[in-house]
Amino acid sequence: MTDTELFSYAMPSLGADMDEGAVIEWLVEVGDTVERGQVVARVETEKSDIDIETWRGGTVAEIVVGAGETVPVGTVLMHLHANGAEHGPTPLPSPAPTAKPREEISFPLERDNSSRGPRPAPADRAPRVPHETVWASPLARRLAGERGIALLDIDGTGPGGAIRSSDLPELAALQAHSDHPPTAAHENEPRSRTERIRSVIAVRMARSNAEIPHYRLQYDIDLGPLTAHLSTVNAERPIGERIVPAAALVRAVALTAQRHPELNGTWRDGRFRPGLAVNVSVAISLRGGGLVTPTIRHADDVTLDETMRLLREFTTVARTGTLRSEWTAITSSITVTNLGDRGADLVHGLISPPEVALVGFGRIAERPMVVDGVVVARPVVIATLAADHRATDGAIGSRFLSTLANTLQHPEQL
Repeated sequence: MTDTELFSYAMPSLGADMDEGAVIEWLVEVGDTVERGQVVARVETEKSDIDIETWRGGTVAEIVVGAGETVPVGTVLMHLHANGAEHGPTPLPSPAPTAKPREEISFPLERDNSSRGPRPAPADRAPRVPHETVWASPLARRLAGERGIALLDIDGTGPGGAIRSSDLPELAALQAHSDHPPTAAHENEPRSRTERIRSVIAVRMARSNAEIPHYRLQYDIDLGPLTAHLSTVNAERPIGERIVPAAALVRAVALTAQRHPELNGTWRDGRFRPGLAVNVSVAISLRGGGLVTPTIRHADDVTLDETMRLLREFTTVARTGTLRSEWTAITSSITVTNLGDRGADLVHGLISPPEVALVGFGRIAERPMVVDGVVVARPVVIATLAADHRATDGAIGSRFLSTLANTLQHPEQL
């Protein structure tokens, strides 16, 4: 191997719902020397601006995509003269062959080598046979796989009868029943960031509500031991280093998910796939509306203090509109939503597909509880679990919440 090699840095996938991104600005120029992990550009996605890092060190040889350009995930952004001995931790996506819109590209799924041509147009289409070639856009193919939909059963409306994502049953129904279809006068108006975020949330939550058979459970958890423990710990710390209950809740969910792997993972291709790690996404509300969900990687191995530091950083940075790619480019395995001290008592959330579980916490409030036969006021949080009934049943979900409660009532173990 030579001392240097040409390394192509591609637009990374910065979330499960990201198909393309726009380069806002480059933070490096041709000829600059960069180190692995250095932020090299800022990218705009539908939900936030994200600082992206390079996984190879070297010298910038060429900037391929200029500031202001929007390109699909996998498109080469720049070339580096990289050190040959240096390797990044994860492989990068391969370059996209073209910048054509995804819904215009058709690829065959070969069922039989004797049939390779495109299908006839819808009006002339002959009855389907089990071994015909299925033509579909990549987006339609991916969504169908995640939903367990057989493409052979779908009539496509694309060129040559190709299947588009809008041909999938629930998406077609959503379009057909839209109460306020866009008018021609508004179609070309630029959308604000809040509108773009709401659009992404609308698609994902409509999908969640349409395709995931939720079951929901709740559990009242006495946080007396936790609040007493945190009061003792925080009394000896400066304000900036104190731990708030929200960090303990996230940490407890991570530990519980590690003990109940049936709820830590995703539903893909018609079956449950266990998470390779406990990667906990945390819902962060934005001042202008909407939310983002940065992820704590290997959250069950992260200390309570580090969890607190990450939550503080997530909140501060997310509300300025910028995240780090290390927080968004990994697959989350479970999500936590916490309404905080000023929120409602109870939250029944929607699962973020393709995950199979979401844990919600309402506000911590003084409530009457029976302790040793006496009614006393205790700090209580109502914890809820939304789980995918395809992956688990209520008995597993109930055990999950019981473990969660026990973990929070032994805060010294967090």
